[in-house]
Amino acid sequence: MAERPEDLNLPNAVITRIIKEALPDGVNVSKEARRAISQAASVFVLYATSCANNFAMKAKRKTLNAGDVLAAMEEMEFERFLEPLREALEVYKKGQKGKKVSEPKRKDKEKKVDTENNKSRAEEGEDDDERMEEEPEVENEAEEEEEVEN
Repeated sequence: MAERPEDLNLPNAVITRIIKEALPDGVNVSKEARRAISQAASVFVLYATSCANNFAMKAKRKTLNAGDVLAAMEEMEFERFLEPLREALEVYKKGQKGKKVSEPKRKDKEKKVDTENNKSRAEEGEDDDERMEEEPEVENEAEEEEEVEN
């Protein structure tokens, strides 16, 4: 599958946000420089992914995991980033655990809301059925009145 060069670039908004966080206030970055940073970051991600994939393949796995990425970073001689990456991974895992704990509660709430909505719809349906039954009677009464008048 042929990829277009622009598909390999990270979104400009992401690059701009990262650059702003990395540089002191008042430093401007030209569009050309942002594009070069975006391309460099994309090449880095592709290379890191390829290296991590090699570790997964050696372990006879098709799924890359965090350990593969960390091993790839070490192989690429980016050891100084290993500790910050491990810390970020721990923060991410803790956030995921919090979501897993609250997720069943959220699902229970959604089920209750769905059940209540279904009950309300069913009751509305019953009301509609009753109205439908009543309406023909009203029409019949009006027809009877017309017949009496004639």
